[in-house]
Amino acid sequence: MCVYRIPKLIDINAKSKLIRNYEALLIIGRCVEIEHNNILSKFLGTRKYAIVSVCLEEEHMNMVGLKLAGILARCNFKEVAVLTVDGSPHCVQLHFMVEEVFKVMGLEGKILRRHFVIYEGELLEVSTRAVKIARYLSRVDKLLRSAP
Repeated sequence: MCVYRIPKLIDINAKSKLIRNYEALLIIGRCVEIEHNNILSKFLGTRKYAIVSVCLEEEHMNMVGLKLAGILARCNFKEVAVLTVDGSPHCVQLHFMVEEVFKVMGLEGKILRRHFVIYEGELLEVSTRAVKIARYLSRVDKLLRSAP
């Protein structure tokens, strides 16, 4: 039987005691806790990150984004990070959602944001630029066409 321990972002109060005394917020794809706990433990081992989970197969990106905006308006995080499984069509939306919330709230340059993916069992950090470009299939296609 699988037991999840990481609280769901959508279920916590915007100034919850579960997150308010941390310098950074890590949003994980829900499945990471069970499927890639060895990688998650790298973040759990620090007292830096408050960790919450999201499954965009259950919640709509807009609901989660509004909740994140409420949290960021009330908490003083120095960093927001996302950790998902690379290649998941649902999880990639978490990365897009964080970028959108930062844009709408004008947080560029005020709070660090980081994007992590798990690819073939390895933890990789991807740039915010890669996340932004991934939203535009025409740009991705143009890059592919220009690659040797």
